[in-house]
Amino acid sequence: MEVVDADGRTVAPAVRFPARRAAEIVGHLNGFGEPVVAVVDSTNGVLDGGLTVAGIEVHRADPQLLPDRPPFGSVPAGVLARVAQRDLDRLPRLDLADGTLRGRGDDLNAGFAASADTVTELTAAGRCLTHGRRDRDEIALTFDDGPLPPYTGQILDILDSYQVKATFFCVGLLVDAYPEIVDEIRRRGHELGNHTWSHPFLPELSRAESDEQVQRTGEALAAATGTAPPTLFRPPYGGRSPQALTGLAETGMTTVLWDALGWDWALPGVDRIVESVSTGTGPGSVVLLHDGGGDRSQTVAALPKILDGLLDRGLRFVTVDHLLATSHPTQARPATSQPVEAR
Repeated sequence: MEVVDADGRTVAPAVRFPARRAAEIVGHLNGFGEPVVAVVDSTNGVLDGGLTVAGIEVHRADPQLLPDRPPFGSVPAGVLARVAQRDLDRLPRLDLADGTLRGRGDDLNAGFAASADTVTELTAAGRCLTHGRRDRDEIALTFDDGPLPPYTGQILDILDSYQVKATFFCVGLLVDAYPEIVDEIRRRGHELGNHTWSHPFLPELSRAESDEQVQRTGEALAAATGTAPPTLFRPPYGGRSPQALTGLAETGMTTVLWDALGWDWALPGVDRIVESVSTGTGPGSVVLLHDGGGDRSQTVAALPKILDGLLDRGLRFVTVDHLLATSHPTQARPATSQPVEAR
């Protein structure tokens, strides 16, 4: 992190925060005695939620305003700060509802439309899943953007109390920061998936950048668990293009989307999260919630109500791999996650 003033002069020496100390960033920014605007590179969708909740104004810097970035990572922090100092009005201001997707809605929807046939083809081949069979009362509960204490641990305890297994799509930055939590997920009998290294908008990346994000996250997951990298993959925001989906399949990844969600990243309140999941979920659903990416206390509070409601409807919780296997029983697929042992 580097902080500059209105004239572009460095205010304080640059400082680096490991992902495990990301919560300290808010205190650092608040220590300047006056409001500070934070700027994140467009490939980083990990920090904005926590900063926004803390009342810090956050903007996103896109590639067209920046020098070429390295194949993996961001341009230097000082470059981001000075671009904002010169052109803040050209940098989208982020909010909780859209996160780093802010201003990209048209691009996201265009990607959905362009990828429809590819999704259909990959689904038929067992390489993409939006939902399972509608004639079976089975659903998969999934969590994105972790691991993140204390929320991941609290969610694991609740799942244990209900004897429910879930699938966790993890961000590589946080896997590297909290490998012990990732291994705890595995040891408790849950499934792991890949959610990129830094939560970028996938269609914006080159094939080489996308491959690097996925490969590094897989390596971090393997190092944390001592097992093979999972081949389940969820694109951040569901962002996709035909080229991105095909490229993922060519590297052995299976893309996992969803058909029910709680909108919990926007902190709409516990009752709204419960209502959204309940209304959207039916037989075969893949349910999207979050254990990371910011304050997830509402998700933790909503989870028992969600589980009670769905179980009362006779729905049975299974892993994503199970939904894939029952949807494509004749497909010979490699294992999409490591073997797990119940705690």
